[in-house]
Amino acid sequence: MPSDTIAPGARVRIRTAEWLVKRTDRTSEGHQVLDVTGLSELVEDQDARFIREIEEEAGDLELIDPAETDLRVDDSPAFRSSRLYMESLLRKKVPTDEDLHVGHRAAIDSISYQWKPALQALDQLRQRILIADATGLGKTMEAGILMSELIERGRGKRILVVALKSMMTQLQKEWWSRFSIPLVRLDSRGIQRIRKRIPAGHNPFYYYDKTIISIDTLKRGAEYRTFIEDANWDIVVVDEAQNAAKRGDSPSQRHRLVDQLSRSCDSMIMLSATPHDGSPESFASLMNMLDGTAIANPSDYGREDIEGLFIRRHKSDIKREVDDAFLDRDIEVCEARPSPEEEKAYDTLAGLDLEETGGGGGMLFRTTLEKALFSSPAACLETTENRIERLEADEEEIHQGDIRQLRQLAADLREIPPKQFSKYRELVQLLNSPSGLSWDGTDPEDRLVIFSERLETLRFLEEHLGGELDLPEGAIQKLHGGLSDVEQQEVVEAFGKESADVRLLLASDIAAEGINLHHLCHRLIHFDIPWSLMLFQQRNGRVDRYGQTEPPQIRYMVTAPQNEDIRGDLRILEVLIRKEEQAVANIDDPASLMGVYNVEDEQEITAGAIESQTTEEEFEEDLEKDEIDPVEALLEDDEPEDTGGLRERTTAPTSLFGGELEYFSAGLTHLSEEGSEDLDFEVREDSSTVRLTANDEIESRFERLPDEAWPEDDVFFLSSDGDRVQESITEARKREDAWPDLQYLWRLHPLSGWIDDKVVANFRRNDAPVLTMRTLEAEKTIVLCSGNVPNRKGQPVVNDWVGAYFVGEMGPDMLPLEEVLRETGIRERRPTNPDVPVDTEALEALIPEAVEEARSWIEKRRDKAESQINEELNGELRRLESLKKEHERQLEMEYANTDRPDSIVKPEKEKRRRRIENLFDDFLEWVQRTMDIEERAYVQVVAVFTGAEGPASIQ
Repeated sequence: MPSDTIAPGARVRIRTAEWLVKRTDRTSEGHQVLDVTGLSELVEDQDARFIREIEEEAGDLELIDPAETDLRVDDSPAFRSSRLYMESLLRKKVPTDEDLHVGHRAAIDSISYQWKPALQALDQLRQRILIADATGLGKTMEAGILMSELIERGRGKRILVVALKSMMTQLQKEWWSRFSIPLVRLDSRGIQRIRKRIPAGHNPFYYYDKTIISIDTLKRGAEYRTFIEDANWDIVVVDEAQNAAKRGDSPSQRHRLVDQLSRSCDSMIMLSATPHDGSPESFASLMNMLDGTAIANPSDYGREDIEGLFIRRHKSDIKREVDDAFLDRDIEVCEARPSPEEEKAYDTLAGLDLEETGGGGGMLFRTTLEKALFSSPAACLETTENRIERLEADEEEIHQGDIRQLRQLAADLREIPPKQFSKYRELVQLLNSPSGLSWDGTDPEDRLVIFSERLETLRFLEEHLGGELDLPEGAIQKLHGGLSDVEQQEVVEAFGKESADVRLLLASDIAAEGINLHHLCHRLIHFDIPWSLMLFQQRNGRVDRYGQTEPPQIRYMVTAPQNEDIRGDLRILEVLIRKEEQAVANIDDPASLMGVYNVEDEQEITAGAIESQTTEEEFEEDLEKDEIDPVEALLEDDEPEDTGGLRERTTAPTSLFGGELEYFSAGLTHLSEEGSEDLDFEVREDSSTVRLTANDEIESRFERLPDEAWPEDDVFFLSSDGDRVQESITEARKREDAWPDLQYLWRLHPLSGWIDDKVVANFRRNDAPVLTMRTLEAEKTIVLCSGNVPNRKGQPVVNDWVGAYFVGEMGPDMLPLEEVLRETGIRERRPTNPDVPVDTEALEALIPEAVEEARSWIEKRRDKAESQINEELNGELRRLESLKKEHERQLEMEYANTDRPDSIVKPEKEKRRRRIENLFDDFLEWVQRTMDIEERAYVQVVAVFTGAEGPASIQ
């Protein structure tokens, strides 16, 4: 048997059983791994994995020869059996171009700008990309589109998603409901559940092919870090990827983990609305995880070095396509006049003369106190008391003056009860008054989120607002970093669920990243003003995002004391409010105004302006300086977004059926009538839905899928109408169980894959159907074959169908698939089956020649593809050679002038050199395995079409 002929789609006999090859890969030693599904009786529908060389050595592997295909006349009505069989094989035909085939057909709105990241990634040799679109543009959908395309291409069997704790359920639900990507959630509760299911010590990342886990779980658990190091993936997705960037000389644990993952996967998708902090080195660390060969000098590189590795758009870039999708904001600043008790505390604060200067985030402690008091007296009192306690513990005389002053401030703060806390009174008035927001918390579809950076402020609001607003128990929930992963997800889920009691969410800035709060909420209140424009953008982006159906109402709460020093500081914050509003009105990025692209650094700039007594005008002028940040300039695209041509890069999959519902229902009917399955189902064509009660086999199929994918009472409701599925997603938020009842019936749903496999299994061994067609003229026969030429990784490079067209004993001419479909009319909804006797021996005599001609036809396309690939490969090799020299040159420059002893420098330099060698060797090996295609095509006889009155029929 040739050593290069096993490819996905092949049928093999291994250990006396018959198997269908679903996927192939290579071990580190170069052995071929076959992932197969059983076809013969004893192994039917069972998944297995074999090492090809081991099975061949034992004489237990046999590739079924397509030239020896046995023909079976199809007598089913309208050729249902054959059409289903051919359709199931068509669905295993893997796209080999760079167009969109499935992702844009998911249960999402059809917005072409969201297709661009997938198309850009597919154009690359490796699908590794940072999707850095601004907040609210739909990065989750964009990642889902790309993942769907990779799954369709056989490159997405094993997926790992790494996300924030609060985001896990949201991402899991979105990608299952809209794209049928079944991620098993490994939060603390999920981990406990899984430990009961799998044997002790087994790697859960091998047991479950598709998982989602929080970066904190990986970071804290040594056991899971070990599992990570021992696993490999087709796709790794990293949400909020900016948190994994390398900052400074000592990489964080998050960076080390993501860097390890980047070397353990083929495709990598990073998501971040804030992809850099103004540091070229920090951004380079993200780019180097996508392509370690791209940047030799992290301090000096250009757009050409990282072209294709990222995509970044703001609302202004895509406004023509979604002009009505983002509604104008209703923004107001609500100013409260302080009570006498508050004025006294502000005067005391302004008069502080402290010896101790250390505050928080690089700011003076007096500034830290002021920031806390701008939040609430309770927050400032907590900060003051903590400081007093630390100073008293030192027992140093120098602290006595500070302690005395701070005790006075604490006494003043304790004299501010809720009724004298003016900003709180203004908040209650805002919520209750007809001239305010007129919000009473009784409407389950009108929810409210209040942000504060201080936990003590959140506790104060939780304690007092319920009674003031007459809200029932459970109507107020807090979301902050002190909650566990499960608790955070439960709060986010409840806030978006209409049936839940929660009406008001009190959120710290842990909620400012990523999570969707807009489904039932368009009102957002900043109880304290962020000292960072990035935080403005992140907070407001929770409700002002694609899919918001109401104009966002955003309110900023400020206290305006009489003390001139404090008022001057407050004006600095008012500048930030104006600048964020102006940026939004101009559809620009407010985060670019401060030029540091980091929340902590922006807060330091604001604190510095306050501490240096910068005037309002000076601060505003500083923000308006036209200073170009080198990294942001790198990310800017001079060419405007052109979405018009994107639709030309979408392809409708070839099908013999009118749609997914027709195919699926025909498959269920066929399996039921043939007696191979005892199925309880109902097809409702008027609503494009199917009701299917799961049997034991389906339950087994879902065994390693997430529990959330399993329906209540074991009854699946599926629809091929994406709009209906989206409506079901919306409706689900009204119920206790926020997962939609209706699942999306399309090519990637596991039940569609189950139908595919069941129909294929109906044709045992080396069978192929014979269809007698009235549409074919006498003496005409078409032997339809599929051909597949994979690369060394088992991924199809050429994957096509061709018909060998015989007229009597003459031929064959070779017809592309579309011509075969036109000639035979098999795509008609109900083609006529004359059900006449056929001389199958005469037809079988044509098979060997048809197979050889088909193989020759496919291999010519292989030669053409190889010529193009070789050209690309040579270009890639030249690029790698040049990049390697650049990396080595940079290494020499770094160690050219150093005063350190050779005993230290030489081993350090040699270690760096070996790392460069390994980096390029590994990448070169990956390139060669990807671009080195097999010599011989695998060919399968799909079907034989013959004229009803030709020589192959018996009169």
